[in-house]
Amino acid sequence: DPGKSCNSVMKTPRISLVFLYCSKKFLSKFLENLIVGSSQRMQEVRQHIQLAAPYPVSVLAIGPTGSGKELIAKGIHKLSSRNGKFVAVNSAAIPAELLEAELFGYEKGAFTGAEKSRKGKVEEAADGTLFLDEIGDMPFSLQAKLLRVLETKTVQKIGSEKSIPVDFRLVCATHTD
Repeated sequence: DPGKSCNSVMKTPRISLVFLYCSKKFLSKFLENLIVGSSQRMQEVRQHIQLAAPYPVSVLAIGPTGSGKELIAKGIHKLSSRNGKFVAVNSAAIPAELLEAELFGYEKGAFTGAEKSRKGKVEEAADGTLFLDEIGDMPFSLQAKLLRVLETKTVQKIGSEKSIPVDFRLVCATHTD
């Protein structure tokens, strides 16, 4: 039952996955090729991806650098029914003062150097998946704005009064607990 909450946390020595709402699992050969390994822990990771993929839920992957969090995000995207792009953003690689413009976009003249309007990564991920790597390094003020986007399902470009409807799945990753 998709509305049934399982609020589960799956921990392995290298990675943890947090799912908000999930239900029945299904099998996929795709995951065996994407996430390699035959240990019980790797099978559990694949099962958790399968649990989350068909449902419109946000997912948080927790694990150290190089543990495969982006592969998990790609697996969730590929197994979902979403037709849009998979858009990845490394939050730690973009200076905090530029990250808001990168995520939400901006209008021409919104700030010095904004010579033309630009879509943000949220809009680019329309009908697809937005993967935010290292979200734990993102400033709290920006995390709050992202939460607002998730709650309202709209995004407002910097320098705009207009809210744009958006439909995307959010998958986040962090190395911090």
